[in-house]
Amino acid sequence: MFLYILKRILQMIPLLIGITFLSFIIIQLAPGDYLDKLRMNPQISQETLEKLKQAYGLDQPLIVQYFKWLLNALKFDLGYSFSYHVPVIEIIKERVGNTLFLSITSAILAWSLAIPLGIIAAVKPNTIIDRFIQLFSFTFMSIPNFFLAFLMLFLAVKTGILPTGGATSPDYDQMSIWGKILDRLWHVSLPAFVLAIGSLAGLVRLVRSTMLESLQSEYVMFARAKGLPEKQVILKHALKNSLNPFITLLGFEIASLLSGAALVEIIVNWPGMGMLMLDAVLSQDLYLVMGGLYIGAIMLIIGNLIADILLAKIDPRIRQREVEGVLK
Repeated sequence: MFLYILKRILQMIPLLIGITFLSFIIIQLAPGDYLDKLRMNPQISQETLEKLKQAYGLDQPLIVQYFKWLLNALKFDLGYSFSYHVPVIEIIKERVGNTLFLSITSAILAWSLAIPLGIIAAVKPNTIIDRFIQLFSFTFMSIPNFFLAFLMLFLAVKTGILPTGGATSPDYDQMSIWGKILDRLWHVSLPAFVLAIGSLAGLVRLVRSTMLESLQSEYVMFARAKGLPEKQVILKHALKNSLNPFITLLGFEIASLLSGAALVEIIVNWPGMGMLMLDAVLSQDLYLVMGGLYIGAIMLIIGNLIADILLAKIDPRIRQREVEGVLK
């Protein structure tokens, strides 16, 4: 298992370098830079602009700029923000927790609903319940997250049931610990519901299809022939042997949740990485954009690493195959 994890971690390094290098080049290829706004101010001299350019390292070739940034980024020194005039890591610290909280909450909600709904649909195929669940899946798979976010935001504004902005209430600091937890959950409910519904629709179909395949397999028929209770057959045999596709999908789910969260955050005014990255791109704040992409890439890679480890833990054949590959 150690060799398997080590191999996966080593594979993360060139992937992270490739993601950040391509992002850096694409951002730099965009016309103009942050200093163009300052050049329009007649009170700022050319000499001051040149000093700023040297201070931020913008006077050096792109490759030199990138590798200097990368060496600092490995130490989590992500440079200074042009717009905020503070270290990028300090700005990201304030926002990344909100994005992670939103993504994790929506993932827990989606998976906790998808598994039982998928099992029910598979156990009762072609019934009214199964068709209703499939109708639900197809309906919400066809609705984009951003459109659903607009609808939910409209309903929240009209009804006043759910908050429409911010991560906490004004009196958050005066609340008890349980009050703070409930307040955070209340504020995250709207964006988390939007993200969860989008993931839930696809997950239900996957659970249903894999469970149907497992329920028709020989080992399930043998378990039933032994006289085992149906609940034990479904949960212990069929579901357990259907977990591999779900674990494989976990890494992709993390990626889709983080990318989908950015757009939903902007629409519902959730103070996460999405709004921060939008402002950074619009203001051409190079190091803030790169810092956000860097942290986002690390989270996605770690998510896929967790999925690989869980998959190897469940299926020993994967561990053995990977170890044999390392030893060769």
